[in-house]
Formats: sequence, C-alpha cells, structure tokens
Amino acid sequence: MKFVTFFIVIVISILLFSCGNNKDTVVLKGDISNLENREILISYIAADTLAIDTITSNSRGKFTYKNSIDTLTVFSLYFNNQSSSVMVFADPDDKISIKGDAQTSDLIKVNGNEINNELTSFKESNKDLLQQRILLLHNLKEEKDKNPTTNDRILADADEIARINSFNQELVLNAEEYVKKNPDKMSSLILINEFFANSENPQGLQRVLDYMQGDILKSRMGLNLKAYSDKINRSAEGTSMPYFQLVDKSGDTIQSYDYRGKHLLLSFVSTTGTDSRENIKTLKQTYQNLNKDSVEFISIYIDSDIYPISYVENDSVEWTVVPEKRSWASDIVEAYNIEFIPNNILISPAGIISERNVPAMAVGSALKSSVKNNR
Repeated sequence: MKFVTFFIVIVISILLFSCGNNKDTVVLKGDISNLENREILISYIAADTLAIDTITSNSRGKFTYKNSIDTLTVFSLYFNNQSSSVMVFADPDDKISIKGDAQTSDLIKVNGNEINNELTSFKESNKDLLQQRILLLHNLKEEKDKNPTTNDRILADADEIARINSFNQELVLNAEEYVKKNPDKMSSLILINEFFANSENPQGLQRVLDYMQGDILKSRMGLNLKAYSDKINRSAEGTSMPYFQLVDKSGDTIQSYDYRGKHLLLSFVSTTGTDSRENIKTLKQTYQNLNKDSVEFISIYIDSDIYPISYVENDSVEWTVVPEKRSWASDIVEAYNIEFIPNNILISPAGIISERNVPAMAVGSALKSSVKNNR
C-alpha cells in the first residue's frame, strides 16, 4: 500500500475541484534527490479534465513550477518513470515547498499551507514506521529480481509481506487516532480517503467518518466520502445481495432471485488477464468436487463484448458464463462495487453476502464453512 496511489490522487482531485472565476498563480518549488532522470510528470484537474504536464529539474533535482488556479487544487508529482509520487494541495497564491528523496517518496516533506503542513506532520510522526516499510518493500523487490521463485523464497516473501501488512495496520490505527483528535480538518478527510476508502473495510470507513464534525462534512470531499461509504456498505459482507439481471452467453436471462436456496459464487474476471485465467483454472478444479444441486457458479467477464466468449479456457466451463458488454460500466459492477479483477464473491442460500474477494484456491473451504453455517 503506497502512501499515495494514482487512483486515490485522481479521486481526491475530482472531489476537491470546483469552478471559479479569479485565477491566481501558485508556485511549487522542489528539491528532490535521487532522481533517475530530470523529467517529473505532474497531473491535476482543470475544468473537470485531467491535465498532465512535465517539469524539468536541474542537475541537482531542483525545480520551480507555476500554474494559475482558482480554488484548492491537488497536484500529483511522479518521479523516476512514475515509480514514486507525492501529492500537493495548493490554494491560489500559495508558495509550496517540496523536499525529499524520490526513492522514499512517502517521506517527502510538503509545506506551504495548513493542509500540506498537517499531512507532513503526520508523516514525520510516523517516520520510523514508514522507513521500515520502505526498507522491506525495497528488499522484497530486490530479492525477487535476484532470485527465481523457490519454496524458500516464497516463505521469505510471505514473512516480509506479513511484516509490511503489520506496519500498514499500525499506520491505519495512527491515522484513525489523528482523525479522532482533528475531527474538523480537511487533512483528516484526506487521511480517511487514503487509509479507509476501500471496499475491504466498509465498517472502518463508516466508523472514522462518524468522528468528523462541523462544516467539513458538507465539503465536496466529505459528501463524496459519505456517498462512497453508503455504496460499499450496500454490498458489504453480511448484507443482502443486490439484485441483478444478466444475459448469459447463450442469450438466456438470469436474475438474482433464481439462485435463492443455493450457495452462489459470483466470479468477476477478464478474458485476457493472467490472474483471471488462473482464477478460472482453479475454480474448475473446485467445481468438479461440488454438489451441483446446492452450489452455483457465475463467471462475469466484464471486459468482453463477444458472444459467445471464444477464449479457450472457457470451452469446458460447466457453469454459467456472462459476457458483460458494458464492462466496468455495467450495473452489476456498480451494485457489487467491483474495483479489481479477478474478484470472487460468495453468497449464502439466504441471499446474504458471506464473503468478498475470496481467493480462488480458498473457494472450496469457504463453501464448506458456508454450508456448515447454514445448516
């Protein structure tokens, strides 16, 4: 989990941007070490459109960038061929300083207004955690590049990933504590978006939003985070499955209530992705050993407009296959809040979402647990 991700940057930019009339110049002054090349990519939202520009630093990594803005704007700077990034918040007439190491972008200091100062302070207070995580991530990448995949390497990777996840969890707890102490700050909303705005922890997002107070909740970002929280909670584990109506590869219409009384696995996949192919391959092995009277699978190809799907791995799939022509814009993707593929969702005979994002290799055991719980 990077401290800043491209997806989150774009989301925040869209949430914060609003039109105005009077534009004033903002100045970004940078001093970044360990640049592998002098070109820095910068993106921001202008007139509801993603704008992309290039900054050229001098040989010492120093640069100055000016732009005319009329409201709070989020600039995203990408270093070393977009392998690292930092996020900058700027109001009209602000003079922002950006200083740090491109190889440890999580620790880059951004100062020049209240939001940047507060976020930089949060980074500084968690410097040890961030440094340890950076080191582990670096070591993990270096070892993977050096050594082929072996059983010993897989075990070592698993141990390092567990440690990284432990650091991430501690950062999440610290972010939540910050929000508690600063319930009326824009910086708190930004940390909520960074650490809690994901479909894997809908209860956590709702919990930290409940800490927020005052007019900040009426900001565009506050309103959108609340709307997103409501959305992911509608398809969270323990909720009733959202209604769907689909057309399978044979042209038959299927609906969600057709599967009441059975365990149902919704598998969202791609026709081309390697992970999706592995997902289907593993599900085929699991499906062979299931009681077909009590379990149904549906694979939804959300990047396909071909009827029927011609991909060879699906020639022997025994369960229902749906090529979803609207792809990521389809109703079922929206209703079930699908943000990545492959993604397997298990639904109980009572129509309750019992588990989200089930790894394909764990579907068999998840079904056994669901059968035991629904006896």
